[in-house]
Amino acid sequence: MGGWGGLAAAVALLLALCAGSISLGAGQFSLAALWGGGEDAERAWRLLMVSRIPRTLALLLAGMSLAVAGLIMQMLVRNRYVEPTTAGTVESATLGILVVTLLAPDTPVIGKMLTATGFALAGTLLFLALLKRVPLRTPFIVPLIGLILGGVIHAATTFVAYRYDLLQSLHAWTTGDFSGVLRGRYELLWIGFGLACAAYAAADRYTVAGMGREFAANLGLNHARLTLAGLLIVSAISAVVVVTAGSIPFLGLIVPNAVSLVLGDNMRRSIPWVAVLGGVFVLACDVIGRLVIHPYEIPIGTVVGVLGSILFLWLLRTRRNRLG
Repeated sequence: MGGWGGLAAAVALLLALCAGSISLGAGQFSLAALWGGGEDAERAWRLLMVSRIPRTLALLLAGMSLAVAGLIMQMLVRNRYVEPTTAGTVESATLGILVVTLLAPDTPVIGKMLTATGFALAGTLLFLALLKRVPLRTPFIVPLIGLILGGVIHAATTFVAYRYDLLQSLHAWTTGDFSGVLRGRYELLWIGFGLACAAYAAADRYTVAGMGREFAANLGLNHARLTLAGLLIVSAISAVVVVTAGSIPFLGLIVPNAVSLVLGDNMRRSIPWVAVLGGVFVLACDVIGRLVIHPYEIPIGTVVGVLGSILFLWLLRTRRNRLG
């Protein structure tokens, strides 16, 4: 891992998983039917273009962008156990969607995404404000504060959803599920992918910002502005994923940590690996969820939660052993 050959192998695995994702589903589909002509070919093309390819693209874009968002947050907070689902960011975005659904239910999807982004940014800034007021004697205190904050926000969101009979909608926003993704319902994820590309363009700046406010200031960088821009990227990515498919836990935690164990903290070098492996992990979890009880499927949020918790415990043990 680390060289171009390894990255090319990871991309090849990603493409293989994309092919596997396209071929899976409850509906009958075969590549031969695409060129057979007649109604069967028309039906196969419609299934491919309306459902299979959009779902695969949605998984790919969500996995890549969320993994990069996790890396950005870890660099800015300077803690390897932080990501959008352990900092109250995703829970705040969900609260934003609930608020706009209650106050302006006819708001278009882009409006819901912008509202969710604002709430996610506010929740993340609140998380950072709490960190400044709590003595951080151990790195594990940071995600613990984020989990407590997220729990409080989620409890408030659940209460409001219960009062206004929106618990079913809330469940859809908090459980990652791509089974309903069709053409026309995933395109917002391209915004997240574009933001991840913007983060790559500014990767060197975020590497410096991760070394601390004083170090960044000595090199002439505005640390506060970089932090705000980075948190805005994280918030927007979290919002578009929640609006499109719901919450996907642990992704932004596991993939950046696995890459940093080998490549270190240089974002310019790490982001391509983080993006590719984020796509690989999400696609692999989706394929597993669709095969276990085929032709039915397990939501990807459940599969990622189970596998992610196991991998997270392994990463904790690995990092502890490295630290002695």
